Amino acid sequence: MAELLDISVVVPLLNEEESLPELEAWIRRVMTENHFTYEIIMIDDGSRDRSWEIIQQLHRKNPCVKGIKFRRNYGKSGALHVGFGTSKGKVVITMDADLQDNPDEIPELYRMIQQDGFDLVSGWKKKRFDPLSKTIPTKLFNWATRKVSGIDNLHDFNCGLKAYKRNVVKSIEVYGEMHRYIPVIAKAAGFHKIGEKIVQHQARKYGTTKFGGWKRFVNGFLDLMTIYFMSRFGKSPMHFFGLLGVLMFLVGFIILLYFVIDKMVLGGFGATDRPLFFLGITTLIVGTQLFLAGFLGELITRNSADRNNYLIEEEI
Repeated sequence: MAELLDISVVVPLLNEEESLPELEAWIRRVMTENHFTYEIIMIDDGSRDRSWEIIQQLHRKNPCVKGIKFRRNYGKSGALHVGFGTSKGKVVITMDADLQDNPDEIPELYRMIQQDGFDLVSGWKKKRFDPLSKTIPTKLFNWATRKVSGIDNLHDFNCGLKAYKRNVVKSIEVYGEMHRYIPVIAKAAGFHKIGEKIVQHQARKYGTTKFGGWKRFVNGFLDLMTIYFMSRFGKSPMHFFGLLGVLMFLVGFIILLYFVIDKMVLGGFGATDRPLFFLGITTLIVGTQLFLAGFLGELITRNSADRNNYLIEEEI
């Protein structure tokens, strides 16, 4: 690429027709005032309202607006993945389309990446305007993520307003519901300079939130466990399953060896009436199965299918 843009703004959205014109005007004003070269990539994640029609109208008025329309809803992670792949900016900034993220934060986020040398800067909505059904699970989620990931300096992992160095978004893979853990994924990929900025949070102006509730927190915890194990053992599952399998196999083998010696040397009897005998058989079998699981995992990781195929209906 001959020359990169200063900033790519990636905006995943679902049914946000009311907020898109105001968001585009706000971003355009900030970019013009700061003399940034930019693009706004709006990813319509299967909206059923007039969101795509609005994006087309905005593109006709402002060629810096680009659009990608999914044929169906894939979720925020899929939208971000496609947006990251399309982006042409030296700094990539993500924000939600509901006007709760403030585009006036963009210049400082850009400076922190370009001048302070951060790989990733995550927004922290210190004062939130969300309902309790969203804020309480979010606090628990952030606490658990800090403990598991070791990224102690972040208060808000799931804030939609983030800034990335270009090589970060081109190096990581976001799928499923893993958008909540992009700082964790980036750290696992070797990008350790992760910063945080307190950002202004506005109350939702149009519509209702598309996410929230305790189901979101439970799914988030399961995704966190996935990220943890994938980052530690994803490339070598045998290191996890194989180790457990060998340990359990040895425990079972020692237990059964004890009964063999007791029978052959000491003249013992009635082994099958003792719970320890069945424990030995169980651990022997489970240990063998875990070892085989690790071996099969190794084979699968060497021939993994592409997880990020999304049907795109239209593209601007």
